[in-house]
Amino acid sequence: MSKVRVSFSVSIDGFGAAPQQSLENPMGVGGEVLGEWVFATRTFRRMHDKDWTFQRIDGEHGGATGIDDDLFARRFLNVGAWIFGRNMFGPVRGPWPDNSWKGAWGDSPPFRNPVFVLTHYARESIPMQGGTTFHFVTDGIDRALERAAAAADGKDVCIGGGVSTIQQYLRAGLIDELNLAICPALLGSGERFFGDIDLVKLGYRCTQHVAGERATHVVLERRAS
Repeated sequence: MSKVRVSFSVSIDGFGAAPQQSLENPMGVGGEVLGEWVFATRTFRRMHDKDWTFQRIDGEHGGATGIDDDLFARRFLNVGAWIFGRNMFGPVRGPWPDNSWKGAWGDSPPFRNPVFVLTHYARESIPMQGGTTFHFVTDGIDRALERAAAAADGKDVCIGGGVSTIQQYLRAGLIDELNLAICPALLGSGERFFGDIDLVKLGYRCTQHVAGERATHVVLERRAS
């Protein structure tokens, strides 16, 4: 059965992004520490290879194997579509100034599936190399999920962020599973990942936790109603 999943990194003190997000600092000033566990993995390095797949090929591309690598690769398994908030696609506020900004992932983003971007401002879809196409949705989170589920065709939908978008789907009871990497860093301020959300009342429980090489990984699942 298909799921709506979240994969995200948070700091020890519960922040999903640092302050002062911008095109130069998409995770905020100092927020790059949230991705350091990913950057070291073999899977991340293979994502930037033109022949990238999720089969493990030892001895190629470099990068670390182990728990972090396995769980980062798992974020992409069985995913047929993605949902991003406007800020996740790029911290550009207001109307699109032009069509030059196509995300922070280069010409061949790693998602290899349709990505539905929540925004208040319409924009034509952007097909990218490698199978990713960015679609822009102006009529809310439910419509974005409907379109993503249809595009996923029985596979999972992954909500990639940012914090505000994940919170909206949490409050609406639409997320089945959260895969969180807790990074060994303190940010002190920024966007709190859970804010005032009561996960217990929403029916979530921890079903897995494991210490990786550079992060601790936690899986939260929502009980079936």
